Amino acid sequence: MNFFVIGVNHKTAPVEVRERFAIPESRLPEATKMLANYPGIEEGMIVSTCNRVEMMARSTNGTVDMRGFLKALYNIEPGQYEQFLYEFRETEAVRHIFRVASSLDSMVVGEPQILGQVKEAYATARAVGAVNSQLDALLTRAFAVAKKVRTDTQIASSSVSIASVAVELAKKIFGSLQGKSVYLVGAGKMCELAARHFIAHGAAKIYVANRTYERGVALAKKFNGEAIPIEHLYDTVDKADIVLSSTGAPVAIFRKEHGEKFLARRKNRPMFFVDIAVPRDVDPKMNDLDGMFVYNIDDLQQVVQSHLSDRTEEARHAEDIVNAEVEKFEERLRTLDVVPTIVSLQEHLETVRQAEIDRVRGRLGELTPEQELAVEAMTRGIINKIMHTPITTLKTAAKEPESTTVIELVRKIFNLREKAKIEAASNSGNVGPSKGPGK
Repeated sequence: MNFFVIGVNHKTAPVEVRERFAIPESRLPEATKMLANYPGIEEGMIVSTCNRVEMMARSTNGTVDMRGFLKALYNIEPGQYEQFLYEFRETEAVRHIFRVASSLDSMVVGEPQILGQVKEAYATARAVGAVNSQLDALLTRAFAVAKKVRTDTQIASSSVSIASVAVELAKKIFGSLQGKSVYLVGAGKMCELAARHFIAHGAAKIYVANRTYERGVALAKKFNGEAIPIEHLYDTVDKADIVLSSTGAPVAIFRKEHGEKFLARRKNRPMFFVDIAVPRDVDPKMNDLDGMFVYNIDDLQQVVQSHLSDRTEEARHAEDIVNAEVEKFEERLRTLDVVPTIVSLQEHLETVRQAEIDRVRGRLGELTPEQELAVEAMTRGIINKIMHTPITTLKTAAKEPESTTVIELVRKIFNLREKAKIEAASNSGNVGPSKGPGK
């Protein structure tokens, strides 16, 4: 299979490390193409979200320096972050990709956003020609497995999301959200989901500031809110009691000096910042100010965990589905692995049959049509009997882990490997010793 995964996520790395690895959406096509073109890699895809950055790849030779790619992409020494990295190969890489797509590896188990994020990464990889073969088949199967998990289990019931957790924390700080105002910095899916939760719990006013003003207007209209041009952000954000920020800014857009001004204008009435961006939008030092409450994506994880105990049994069921699907996928790939050998064997023996008929045809003299058919049927019958055992063995072995050994043995017995090498060399014009002109 030769599948590889390397990355960091919310389980292995804090947000200050994940934001170092985060890849902006605008750079994702370039980074994905770079991965696919890296030495030893045939196909590649990158998933970059607030909770994970993962490189998924396939190599034809079974070895690839994934840490070397990280060094090339980020211009860093991977050893600096070794303690935060995880790496999966072969079967474990397949299982990990299935689990990620099925939301079993998410901060909020069962949340639907990750599947959409993986599909978007897949679309990007397809667009730049980075997936086209076995990795393509793996990802397509991962989407089907995710659907099966959601259909056959209740893992997504009573869904807990980052947005719902943010509402819960806000209620603890303010006591009630009745009449509170909410300021969304960003107009993505998570901001929209958060707005729905806040409105449902009594929030009175929604403000939206977005880099693209038209998108901000569109989101604000859904909640009878007010869109704010991004250049007026710092002059207006103190209108809100709750600020949820999710931008793609490379550095913090809210710093301690901003917080001091906001509190002064609010006459020290408290403000609640929910920072779900990676890299972070809110400098952690803002939390040092009295009346300023700042929660980042890792802070929310602690609250999430308290909601997941009732999903344990459903998660076990989902894991069983994933494990079964991993076995099916591997069996299918092994079956595909034996097909070229079966075809080579059939072609090899057919070539031998035709050569033998041609060799003895002169001694047989002129044959009648009936005799020609008889010779054809007899020789084909012999070849079919010779092929029956190795082909049956190959097909049976395809379902077992030792299929590669059996394939190699059959190719060696029938000299198929050497035949393939000779044909490849012939096609490239490199058969036989090189001879100069006139020699």
